[in-house]
Amino acid sequence: MIVPFLDPAARKNLGIVVALAGTVFLALGAQLQHRGVGKAARMRPGDQEKMSIGQLVALLRRPSWLLGTLLLGCAILLQLTSLGLAPLLVVQPLGVAALVLSTVVDSRIAHTRLDGTVLRSVALSVGGIVVFVSIAAVYATDRPIQPPQVVIILSLLAGVLLVFGSVFVFLRARLTAVAYVIGAGVLYAFVATLAKLTITQLVGGDYSLLTLLCVGGVLTAAIVGGVFVQIAYSTGPPNLVIAGLTVVDPLVAVGIGIVVLGEASEAPLYALIAFVLAGAVAAFGVVGLSRHQPASTLEDARVPAPHSPE
Repeated sequence: MIVPFLDPAARKNLGIVVALAGTVFLALGAQLQHRGVGKAARMRPGDQEKMSIGQLVALLRRPSWLLGTLLLGCAILLQLTSLGLAPLLVVQPLGVAALVLSTVVDSRIAHTRLDGTVLRSVALSVGGIVVFVSIAAVYATDRPIQPPQVVIILSLLAGVLLVFGSVFVFLRARLTAVAYVIGAGVLYAFVATLAKLTITQLVGGDYSLLTLLCVGGVLTAAIVGGVFVQIAYSTGPPNLVIAGLTVVDPLVAVGIGIVVLGEASEAPLYALIAFVLAGAVAAFGVVGLSRHQPASTLEDARVPAPHSPE
């Protein structure tokens, strides 16, 4: 698609490499953003449990948060590139690599060792995703996207935004970090899906109203999801955020890719069963990793450090 001189198999492989590179930026960017959120909360401790508007504004003056945002921007660009090279079903689950890397980095920062449970969880996560992506690389295909499919996805996003908006307005005091992470994961799945649609339409020379609506959907879901992530950072470690995103985001995106876009329509029954089993193994490993919470960078960030340039 983006590289027309490559055959489909080579484009898939290149898409996998680009997606994996993006996970490195995602993991490092999440760590830095998490540190910046902790410092903003310490500088403006008006709300200890939920990030206030003042704390959100204060993030713009935190170098660590800004650098993390830059790295996450690079991760997004790499993800968009990978989506233009390979089916959504192939590249989206690779985000679990960011959780593995984040777990290692967080352990190094906290000066703790990875125990056997964590190592087993890493093996399950990586093994499950490797199997999932290997099968998807064989059977998943990019199919022509029809306007009714775009309308369905945009309608689903509108419904999700309406529900999340209502919950946020009326039940905000009861929401936990996990709730915000789940919300962000669902919204980021729509970001990836609509970005895929937008890239496909632009490459095909389609500059219709639906294309503009897809762009608007990407921006809206990314902004709201980003706010949810920052709020989650204020009450939990980066592992929790990344663990949630690497489970919810791929599950929703893959579901849309299979049900709405038909990317697995040519896969035989045994491949679909293998998809489910491999995904379940990876999800089990992610749950184990999410429970590994050494002294987080958030706690380190809240320790007074008058001479720190951060």
